[in-house]
Amino acid sequence: MSHEHLEQRVEDLEVKFAFQDDTIHQLDLVIREQAQTIHRLQAELATVREQLKETLGAEAPMEEQVPPHY
Repeated sequence: MSHEHLEQRVEDLEVKFAFQDDTIHQLDLVIREQAQTIHRLQAELATVREQLKETLGAEAPMEEQVPPHY
């Protein structure tokens, strides 16, 4: 292998690495945003469930009712 060929291969690897590094960073941002959205939605769902329990009371489905000893 010639010196020029080795230099070209190293340069190609550096370019690929730069693109992969950027892609990983972009994916990390998306995952973080999705995790925040999931946490927010879980909290909202818990709030809605509590409001439903309070609103329906004894009319709530069995799985949503609080046992009497609570």
